[in-house]
Amino acid sequence: MTSIPETRYAKRGDSYIAYHVMGTGPFDLVLVPGFISHLELQMESPLCVSFFSRLASFCRLIRFDKRGTGLSDRLSGVQSLEERMDDVRAVMDAANSSRAALCGFSEGGPMSILFCATYPDRVSALALYGTMARLAWAPDNSWGRTDEQQQALLAMIEQWWGQGISIDMYSPSLSGNEEVRKAIGRIERSSASPGAAQLIQRMNYEIDVRHVLPTIQAPTLVIHRTGDVPVNVRHGRYLGREIRGAKYVELPGVDHLPWVGDSTTIVNEIRDFLTREQQAADFDPDRVLASVLFTDIVGSTELAGRMGDRAWLKLLDEHHKIVRGQVDRFRGREIDTAGDGFFAAFDGPARAVRCGQAITGAAKGLGVQVRAGVHTGECEKAGKKLAGIAVHIGARVMSLAGPNEVLVSSTVKDLVAGSGLHFESRGSHVLKGVEGEWSLYAVN
Repeated sequence: MTSIPETRYAKRGDSYIAYHVMGTGPFDLVLVPGFISHLELQMESPLCVSFFSRLASFCRLIRFDKRGTGLSDRLSGVQSLEERMDDVRAVMDAANSSRAALCGFSEGGPMSILFCATYPDRVSALALYGTMARLAWAPDNSWGRTDEQQQALLAMIEQWWGQGISIDMYSPSLSGNEEVRKAIGRIERSSASPGAAQLIQRMNYEIDVRHVLPTIQAPTLVIHRTGDVPVNVRHGRYLGREIRGAKYVELPGVDHLPWVGDSTTIVNEIRDFLTREQQAADFDPDRVLASVLFTDIVGSTELAGRMGDRAWLKLLDEHHKIVRGQVDRFRGREIDTAGDGFFAAFDGPARAVRCGQAITGAAKGLGVQVRAGVHTGECEKAGKKLAGIAVHIGARVMSLAGPNEVLVSSTVKDLVAGSGLHFESRGSHVLKGVEGEWSLYAVN
């Protein structure tokens, strides 16, 4: 029997994320889990052991349990994709992995996609299995899960969680095996409570990273099984089309979990792709996905005229201290300032939005009204500056915001699922100098 690797912990803030390291191969592979996982109990499953061992035969495999599941710290709520990116970075740092290939399956795929686009210097290649860019149905995502299907799934979890219901959803070819069902039931109970499982599924339903796909620089492999039940094969085909240069492999089978069914072919596809791509993996250091925040004081010209130069400059100095303090607090980077306007960048959209909220709130103490705009998109680095269409969009979004309002693009709204942020539609707008119409949302 294969020995269970030592369980180690990466610390991020006050939380701990459990991880395992297997193998000593020439490059690192971080396996980003799906719905739930349990590092140690999965190593008691012959199917999982075989799958993980074969992966570890050609690389150094790093596995972890998401915060809130498995052996990692429990939380009262689920994490956003942005927070999960932070956990992956913490695990990589703890495992002394400066750069790695990422393999995301099921709900681990969207986070891997976002991580790859945000930190291209830390990802050598990307492998996606049985995953999606957006899970929920939409007119342009007609193969997605409907509201009725989502509610039925949540009801099933509430009634049957802990009794091995995952086997019916994710491994239907094994549904008649009662021994396996009992083992899966134990993993369910040990990995998450029924409430946590429902929270995770609700968060999954809100995910939408379709806007991010064109920004992926890493060589990408997409694998999907034709009969995958919980994640329709058209999700995989979409990823294969929309990610530039991606290799798409479609395999027969109905099981969602990669270690069930013909797992050998999946491992071989991943091995051959990653081994080849490690030799030529490259990225453009001047292109990066970023969340841009623009702020300014509403009616500043009139206010300055009423106050006079000395009082206005004093106010402006206090305003700048507030903005810079909040940008630093939310791990942002000041890019530029002109008069009363600020431009900052963040590696996560929720942080940019919350920074905007904090600035508009704190500015009220000065007796001024500040407006803010946030957008996430691919930016071009020019020294310490950022440029590109995403920057222009962010500035245009801010210009449409009202006093004390944080306005965001639909891209930002789609990327902050699970963050606890709520939005009100402000309709569709034509942004000066930008093609098409843009749906904008105000943060409640």
